[in-house]
Amino acid sequence: MGRRTANRLGFGIDIGGSGIKGAPVDLARGRLADDRLRIPTPRPATPEAVAGTVAEILRHFGWRADFGCTFPAVVQAGVVRSAANVDTAWVGVDAHALLRSATGQRAVVVNDADAAGLAEAHFGAARDHGGTVLVTTLGTGIGSALVHDGTLVPNTELGHLELDGCDAESRAAESARTREGLSWEDWAQRLTSYYRHVEDLLWPDLIVVGGGVSRKSAKWLPLVKARTPIVPAELANDAGIIGAARITGQRRRKP
Repeated sequence: MGRRTANRLGFGIDIGGSGIKGAPVDLARGRLADDRLRIPTPRPATPEAVAGTVAEILRHFGWRADFGCTFPAVVQAGVVRSAANVDTAWVGVDAHALLRSATGQRAVVVNDADAAGLAEAHFGAARDHGGTVLVTTLGTGIGSALVHDGTLVPNTELGHLELDGCDAESRAAESARTREGLSWEDWAQRLTSYYRHVEDLLWPDLIVVGGGVSRKSAKWLPLVKARTPIVPAELANDAGIIGAARITGQRRRKP
């Protein structure tokens, strides 16, 4: 699998706190083109250790072209500005340069929620939906991605809005529900407050909700009261890989 296939395929890698996974992606269909490979995130998750794991995944698939990579942090022009669930040594690192050195290939590194949101906007629950789409992931925290007419507005970090005097994700993330033993109804009330706050700021045309709890959306999503249509995500754990590969494909096509 080399450069001659790069026009049809892309490659995405999703760096998480517990695992790093990657696979080639069919850029036309927005689906994985092979079974993904997952390797536990190194401990400690230093830049050098994580870059080595990324290189191992690329070697496994024989990928020798540009690739996309998600990272659980704010990423500006390839430079990591924050760190969640990875070593704080990442802050200030030029991830583009680091991964290029470790793999020999050009990498495009983006925020993990942004990659998942772009995938949902083009291939998942928001495909063919114009206007402003907000994609949120409910898990340990609240990740967010804002896409307007197919164009990503990066690094929105809407999980850190103030809600009831607290950081929103400390009150409304899925981890808050499990930590506090909230019923689906009580959690839905908090989500209602959160999404109404976001609506007043952004006026989205569609909200897509991802994260593992989206698979149980029938239990709680109908209880969330908002003026914007809210639907569950469709791409599940593949969204980050697919979104990262698509971003790289877009960059490759630019003159």
